[in-house]
Amino acid sequence: MKKYEYLPHTADVKFRAYGKNLEETFSNAATAMMNVMVDTKNVKAATAKKIKAEGDDLQALLYNFLEQFLILMDSENLFLTTIKTLKITTNKKNGSYKLTATIAGDDAGKYETTGPQVKAITYNDMTVTDKMAQAVVDI
Repeated sequence: MKKYEYLPHTADVKFRAYGKNLEETFSNAATAMMNVMVDTKNVKAATAKKIKAEGDDLQALLYNFLEQFLILMDSENLFLTTIKTLKITTNKKNGSYKLTATIAGDDAGKYETTGPQVKAITYNDMTVTDKMAQAVVDI
């Protein structure tokens, strides 16, 4: 099974990520977004970070999760290489979601970018199911 694919879009970058479950789908979505900027296979796992995200629904959760990588890139100059652990839980009372993850990456200054910089996540054309997530990112 392929992890993700890039889809045609007129101005930004659109991708669709796949997984056996929701956690794998979200992991592959993060990798797809970061691979817009840098080949994550070449980034070393020099630094581990824990991240959290919350959302009232799966779209909001994906948006907030992906935004964490842009925040780390902008505030700590960190490129993602891998997601070591990722867990998504549901609040049964209100249907909201929480995500915790441990990720690894390295100083972005050590790597040559291979594509445009992702500036923001968008809700435009976003779709999330257990085994597929589609998003458009602003470049």
